[in-house]
Amino acid sequence: MSRYDAVMGRALELALAAAQAGDVPVGAVVLNPAGDVIGEGHNRRELAHDPTAHAEVLALREAATASGSWRLDGCTLVVTLEPCLMCAGALLAARIPRLVIGAWDEKAGATGSQWDVVRDSRIGSKVEVISGVRAAEATALLQEFFAAKR
Repeated sequence: MSRYDAVMGRALELALAAAQAGDVPVGAVVLNPAGDVIGEGHNRRELAHDPTAHAEVLALREAATASGSWRLDGCTLVVTLEPCLMCAGALLAARIPRLVIGAWDEKAGATGSQWDVVRDSRIGSKVEVISGVRAAEATALLQEFFAAKR
């Protein structure tokens, strides 16, 4: 059992809300250094007609507003699906040092599967990546969503 299981549970609830709104079920939560939730988001691309409305970006925006700074030093991003290139870049820009992932994204993941942007030595940032937290649940949610679309 991971210390992030409960927070991933909240991210899974957010992912379910995305699916119910017709979007890919991805949910994200940002924790401050004390472990308090300061940002949440779920995919809203379809609802907002916004290609950047990914769960991670929305959660980071909310966390930055709550903390009063774009620098989220010491914070943790918990997300149900491995971030894409855009979201990996956003977490680097926000100075997030720790990423907790539910399911890997073998197709478009950018934090360890297809690419590993967050630990690329050319960037100089080293993000700790903790993977597999409630992975079976995150994977099942995605599989059910896409099966229903086919």
